[in-house]
Amino acid sequence: MQQDQQDHLSPQAHQRLRDELDERSGPRRREISEKIERARELGDISENGDYDAAKNEQGLNEARVRQIEQILKNAVVVEAPKPDVVAAGNVVEIRMEGDADTTAYLVGSIEERHETYDVLSTGSPLGQALLGKAPGDVVTYEAPKRSFQVEIVSVRPLD
Repeated sequence: MQQDQQDHLSPQAHQRLRDELDERSGPRRREISEKIERARELGDISENGDYDAAKNEQGLNEARVRQIEQILKNAVVVEAPKPDVVAAGNVVEIRMEGDADTTAYLVGSIEERHETYDVLSTGSPLGQALLGKAPGDVVTYEAPKRSFQVEIVSVRPLD
C-alpha cells in the first residue's frame, strides 16, 4: 500500500481493526514470546522446530501489527454516505458492457470483509472510476490490457 493512500472504513471495521491491533500487540505478542522462551529452554535452537515455528509466528504477527497500524494511520472513517452516489460504505450494483447480469459490491476498504458482498476498493481502477457517480451513469476504466465500460444500475446504503 502506498504511504499516502487512504483506507475508507466503516465505524465497525475501524473498531474491529483497533481491537485486532490491541490483541496482537498485547496478549498475542506475549503468548508468542512465551513460546519462544519455552522453545529456547529445550536446548540447541539451530535444530529446534518449535523455536523456528514460534519465530515464524512472531514475524507474521509483527507484520500484521505494522499493516494494521498503517491502515489506521491513513483511515478515513465513513459514517453515512449519500444513498444515491457511489461512495465508500455504499453497495453499488454494476453491469459490465455486453453483459446482461449485474454484480453488487460493497465500496470501501478490503478490511471490511463483508459476508454478502465482495469489496470494491476505492483505490482500484474500477473503484476510482465509480466514485461520485450515480445510477444510470456509464463509466470507463482502464485495466492492464484494455478499457472497460460499466453501467451503474443502483446504489444503496449497506443494509
